Amino acid sequence: MALHGDALPDFPWDSLGPARERATAHPGGIVDMSVGTPVDPTPAIVQDALAAATDRPGYPVTIGTPDLREAMVAWFARRRGVTLSTAGVLPTIGSKEAVALLPAMLGVGSSDVVLHPDVAYPTYDVGARLTGARPVAVDPTRPEDWPTGSVRLVWLNSPSNPHGHVMSVEQLRAAVDRARERGTIVVSDECYAELAWDEPYASEGVPSVLDPRVTGGDTTGVLVAYSLSKQSSMAGYRAALIGGDEALVDRVREIRKHAGMMLPGPIQDAMAVALGDDEHVAAQRERYGRRREKLLAAVRAAGLEPDPESVAGLYLWLTRPGAKGRELVDHLAERGILVAPGDFYGPAGEGRVRMALTASDERVDAAVERLTA
Repeated sequence: MALHGDALPDFPWDSLGPARERATAHPGGIVDMSVGTPVDPTPAIVQDALAAATDRPGYPVTIGTPDLREAMVAWFARRRGVTLSTAGVLPTIGSKEAVALLPAMLGVGSSDVVLHPDVAYPTYDVGARLTGARPVAVDPTRPEDWPTGSVRLVWLNSPSNPHGHVMSVEQLRAAVDRARERGTIVVSDECYAELAWDEPYASEGVPSVLDPRVTGGDTTGVLVAYSLSKQSSMAGYRAALIGGDEALVDRVREIRKHAGMMLPGPIQDAMAVALGDDEHVAAQRERYGRRREKLLAAVRAAGLEPDPESVAGLYLWLTRPGAKGRELVDHLAERGILVAPGDFYGPAGEGRVRMALTASDERVDAAVERLTA
């Protein structure tokens, strides 16, 4: 498992320094919507579970406690319509490290290609580069156009960061079928699955790549990555998981055991409690939904156009005809609002900006006032 750190690009958020300074200088202070960092309190039941688990002198287990493994399996069945065994799930130390390191743990090498969405979270690209592999951006909904050759892994992301598009059952099935024809592993990042806003997904839920309608009931070659950061305001806990093909999970588990990559024991207890409670997830979804409706009205009043296919997720994907993404960043920074330029997510994101819903109600109201003034 070779890691090629010298092949990494510059960290994109570092380039936001000047815009951040301008936004911070606003008389009313900055409204930072550039990063999807949760700001709402972690649910009391999760905090209580963590407090009760602090006496933990021994080492935690990489595979997760029995309670946590059962909670992960039950969550997949209840919330994602997916049947897995405890051998098919594994906790990870946040989802970002899983995204960055899974290619290496799954055997991707320097002669391989890793596909990822053409508008995407930058860490898919980074994870490929860490192995020395070649990342290639593709339209995930058009697998017939994917390149041929030594494609070892393909990333899907639904609901997508940044633009909030959702892949249908049919689109997911086409992607999995195409990958299986070539012996390619499919990993789907589904960490925004609980944040669906428009129909049919608001009622029926966002489909998972592990849904039996997608896989035919066979999870071979397919994995899901999921995080509790957004649904449970637990970003600081680094509580996440993978699930799917038992053989792939076992490979990742063995590497993590040797490397000592263990989720802390108290966090495992808190994570099990969070996965078993749907009430706090619904309450958090409602908070984000209220903020989203306010911001949608405000950005439209300010002449910005939201992506009409953005039906889920934690962000608004905005454009203004004729404007470049960085120009929009500067324009909003003058109003004290910091957003991320679309080119952070690949060349196909140019002309857009991403506005996160992760600001307090008070800061969202401040942004709305500035946008509609």
